[in-house]
Parts: sequence; C-alpha cells; structure tokens
Amino acid sequence: MRIVFCGETFPDAAKVLRQTLPADADDEIVVWPGDDLNTLPANIDVLIPKMHRVDANLLQASRCRLVQQWGVGLEGVDLRAADALGVPVANVPAGGGNADSVAEHAVLLMLALLRKLPQAQRNVRDGVLGAPTGTMLAGRTVCIYGLGAIALPLAKRLKAFDVRLIGLTRTPDAAKVADYGLSDCYSLQQKEACLKQTDILLVCARLSSATQNSIAAEDIAHLPAGALLINVARGGLVEGAALINALRSGHLAGAGLDVYWREPIEVEHPLLHMDNVIATPHIAGITLDSLNDIANGVAENINRLRAGLPLLGVANLL
Repeated sequence: MRIVFCGETFPDAAKVLRQTLPADADDEIVVWPGDDLNTLPANIDVLIPKMHRVDANLLQASRCRLVQQWGVGLEGVDLRAADALGVPVANVPAGGGNADSVAEHAVLLMLALLRKLPQAQRNVRDGVLGAPTGTMLAGRTVCIYGLGAIALPLAKRLKAFDVRLIGLTRTPDAAKVADYGLSDCYSLQQKEACLKQTDILLVCARLSSATQNSIAAEDIAHLPAGALLINVARGGLVEGAALINALRSGHLAGAGLDVYWREPIEVEHPLLHMDNVIATPHIAGITLDSLNDIANGVAENINRLRAGLPLLGVANLL
C-alpha cells in the first residue's frame, strides 16, 4: 500500500509507523510536504493528515481509499467532502499512552508556571540565588474543562497534589463526580460560578463548532485575578485576543500552551514574547509510549483496509 503523510510536522510518526506495519507487506510510506498539489504522489491508499488541512481539493486529487488521522482530532478534515466522495475518515481515540502523556504534560506546564521556571533558569545563568519565589500547587482549586479521555488520567494525577478538583462539562452527574474524584461538577450554564472559584483552568475539551472560543473574554474575566490557564486540547477553544489581553493586564498570572489557533504558531506571535507564558510545540502527546500506541491503531486500520475488514474509529460523516 502507498501511505502518504501530509506535511512535515511530527517527524517521528512515519518512522514509528514503518516499524509497526508488517515487514512482509511491502508498504510504501511517503512524506509529502503538503504545499503543492502538483507534487502529490499518485495511487494513494491511505492519507494521514497529521495537522494538515484535508479539503475537497486534496481529497479529489489524492483519490485515497482512507483518511486516517494520526491521533484524535478530525477538525482539519472536510467530512462532508469525504462523505460525498465515499472516503472513510478514521481516527485513533484518545486513551492509553496518549491520554497519559497529555495529562503528564499538563501537570508539567502547571508546575513550571507556579514555580516560575523560565525566570529560575535565567537566575541560574545570572548567578541569582534563592529567587524567584514560587507558589505551591497544593491547596489550589483546579478546574478541568471537558471531562473526556484526557481528563481522567489528569484528575488522578492532580489528586496526589492535594488540590481541590472541580469539573466543567456539558452533562454533569454523580458518576462523573465519583469517577474523576471531583469536589463539584458544573454544567456549561453554570460556567460563571465555576470559573469564579478556579485558580487554574485546564482546557481539555474537544473542539467543535459548538466549543469554538468557548473560553471567551467574559469567561477569562470571571477567573480570579492571578489565575492560570493551561491548554493541551486545541487552540480554538480559547479566544486568542482575550487571552493576550488578560496576560498583558496581569489578570491572568500566566498561561501554559501546547496548542494554538494556527499551527505551527508564528514565531513573532505576541504570546511567544511574554514572560508569563510557557509554550511548547504541540508535544503533550508526543512520547515514545504514545507514538507506539497511535502507530498500532493506525496500522490496525491499514491492515484492515488491506484485508477488506471493517475499519475502526470511522467518523460519522453526516
């Protein structure tokens, strides 16, 4: 089979997939830069977009048999166009190594902000001892927005830090309170009451047309002065201008970001030049454990396509 990765982001993905596919299958893996349809390889069986936009033009040009996401998010794929062309679109559901890796990275961003890690590193180089003064995570009220696959391992880790954990979700219920170990769980209609008591907001929701900019200026304003915002889900969940304004004014003490509104984020973007921002290049889920789990899921569908078996994780294209 000819398997084409779109774009040159996540450079280790092709190597890990090659090691996962059957050695005797003689599959060809191509990394296409993604900038010119005229250079798109012919006779594509599987198109793997990673973070590349898959629109109707690319679908028509590729004539692929399957669009297989490397991970969860399918917001970059034109599902209606794929449906019209009869091309199945599948993902690898979050869980296992991926969810655990993202959860650990979220904790990393939180601790780095609380202990002012960038300033601490500068102080080491400048010979300054005993500063800056950080803040403990213990005792803080932490809100997880979006109680899905990533939130569960995150909640388990946070409980060990002795935080007060609350949740914000579309459908709060007693089962979620128990499963996630929450002190309280709020609906989106109760967002203001939830955010007013939140010291650290962890954005873990899924991006859709309904959740685009769901953390907007008024929501950030409801957070207490000095709160932190961590986003390891999708950039579009948070209103960008509102985040920048809140960081500049000092209303937010800091932000830890692994995802952005446009990726890769522009090197001159204001957020990258703020002392109270810790930014990482969409690597929350990029660990050897996570890549192996995703590769196994992708390889499973490729092998199913090869054998004419039903595919796993196919999106509802209606």
